[in-house]
Amino acid sequence: MPTHLLNWFAGWVLILLGFLSGSLIGLYFHEENFLGGYTSFRRRIIRLGHIALVALGMMNVLYSISPWPTAAQWQSRAASVAFLGGGVAMPAVCF
Repeated sequence: MPTHLLNWFAGWVLILLGFLSGSLIGLYFHEENFLGGYTSFRRRIIRLGHIALVALGMMNVLYSISPWPTAAQWQSRAASVAFLGGGVAMPAVCF
C-alpha cells in the first residue's frame, strides 16, 4: 500500500474517532464537576485530545492529497510516517 493511501485512510479514521470521542465526552460536559470542573487540567487535556484527533486527521488527509515529487522519495516517506505517528501519539498522550 503506498504511503499516501495509508495517510488517507488513517486521517479519516482519526477524524471519525475524534467525532465519536467528542460525542461521548459531550454527554457529560453539562455536569458542573465532570472531570474536576471546567477549569481542571484533566478536563482540558481530554478536550485537547479530542480536538487533536480531528485536527491531525485533517492534516493526514491533506498530506495524502498533496503533490508527490519523484526526486524526494525518502523525504515524503519520512513525512508520511511522522504525520501518522503524530496523529496517533498526541491524542494517546492526551487521553
